[in-house]
Amino acid sequence: MSIAVYPGSFDPITNGHLDVVRRGLRVFDHLVVAVSDNPGKHALFTKEERVEMIREVTRGMKGIEADWFDGLIVDYVRRRRAHVILRGIRTVSDFEFEYQMALTNRTFAPDVETVFMMTHEEYAFVSSRLIKEAASLGGDVSAFVPREVEKWLKRKMTAAVPPKAEALRHETQMFEALKEKKKPPKA
Repeated sequence: MSIAVYPGSFDPITNGHLDVVRRGLRVFDHLVVAVSDNPGKHALFTKEERVEMIREVTRGMKGIEADWFDGLIVDYVRRRRAHVILRGIRTVSDFEFEYQMALTNRTFAPDVETVFMMTHEEYAFVSSRLIKEAASLGGDVSAFVPREVEKWLKRKMTAAVPPKAEALRHETQMFEALKEKKKPPKA
């Protein structure tokens, strides 16, 4: 049985990621979608939430598993008794970064191969970062993520709104008080 690991932050998983998952399942018997934290990014969802989200959107797909890991991807791949890392490529800049990572991973683990899969052109511009930004501003992201993920985003964004709204209300009161030279309200 051929096993591949598709690692990423998946914060959140997008239709572009799912395109790679579906196509990866045509090449490999078993695909592990492995969630990790990227130290250069601030995650909106916990690793556990992302794994649950992936399980929801891949329910019904045979040969798929969602998991999370810490540490080097090559160590995780070996623990899973896999020999392939699957990576999606959207743009030339993705390729340059992924190529460097593949060479580094080969240095750490010569027995682990990296396979690049081009994302469908329909999803070439889609990124989790842009989706989170658009969703935080109230944008409709339904074309870029599955319905289940859209619901997760709405819940997360709704939970984040009240403190911002309260701060805005307080700032407005402060401004009005200053305009009228009244004593500003306490926070």
